[in-house]
Amino acid sequence: MTGVRHFLDLSDAGGDALAAMLNDAIDRKAARAGFPKGKADSDAPLAGHMLAMIFEKNSTRTRVSFDIAMRQLGGTALILEGGTSQLGRGESLADTARVLSRMCDAIMIRTDDHAKIEELARHATVPVINGLTDRSHPCQIVADLLTVIEHGKPLPGLEVAWLGDGNNVLHSILEAAGLMKFNVRVGTPKGYEPEAEFVELARAGGSTVLLTNDAAEAAAGADVIVTDTWVSMGQAHAEEKLAAMAPFQVDEALMAKAKPDAIFLHCLPAHIGEEVTEAVFESPQSVVFDEAENRIHGQKSVLRWVFGQL
Repeated sequence: MTGVRHFLDLSDAGGDALAAMLNDAIDRKAARAGFPKGKADSDAPLAGHMLAMIFEKNSTRTRVSFDIAMRQLGGTALILEGGTSQLGRGESLADTARVLSRMCDAIMIRTDDHAKIEELARHATVPVINGLTDRSHPCQIVADLLTVIEHGKPLPGLEVAWLGDGNNVLHSILEAAGLMKFNVRVGTPKGYEPEAEFVELARAGGSTVLLTNDAAEAAAGADVIVTDTWVSMGQAHAEEKLAAMAPFQVDEALMAKAKPDAIFLHCLPAHIGEEVTEAVFESPQSVVFDEAENRIHGQKSVLRWVFGQL
């Protein structure tokens, strides 16, 4: 429906809007310092608004952060599980979108196939937000960029190194790189590279993207080292994939290739001993729990954007 702001990927907002979200998140986070977590912001900008949250994949951070985000903005959220709603019994996404649009003010969905969220958005007359798909994870990257900025690293010219699987999180990092003018050094095993579409998006936006099958080359001189779980929920051939990924484990030697003040990011949950060692995960360079908390603050600004407040 014309005039509805969906947030399916970062490019739906664009660079200027993404910058506005990050600035808003920084300001709103600072303004509520010392508040209990469930207390609404002083201006409660989404008072009376209801967010429907659909979960077809397991979740901790997405579920809690969107719920708390709505509470802090003065609104309310409700949860629908794929298996216990009529979606689990074959009701179409089109009908679900039309029903929820009559009952709620926005819809967030965490699912597998990106085509599902596109179908939902086609039929919804309220904003639809991507809480995760197999293709991309834009809300995570808003939180990641907020964390990077908080740790004193300006985005333009930033060198971000990715180690591991060319997955949905990397796709959204590449999309953000083109929008916010930072560079990405992608280290993956052969056959696990990111989709070419996202590499080209980053390069078209002015980002330098290095694609390498050498973990040390990817990490060299980086400001930020990022990794993720090697085997996502529901993926097959786990043993084969784990073997291919082993040289891309983020350990102390690999972190030493980055700049001395580099930080480590991981969207969690982490599998200690696989994609990252305990020594790195628990080190002062690891800011993964700042990153997790920032899902709340970043998503508050995403919510304000879809409602036309930014």
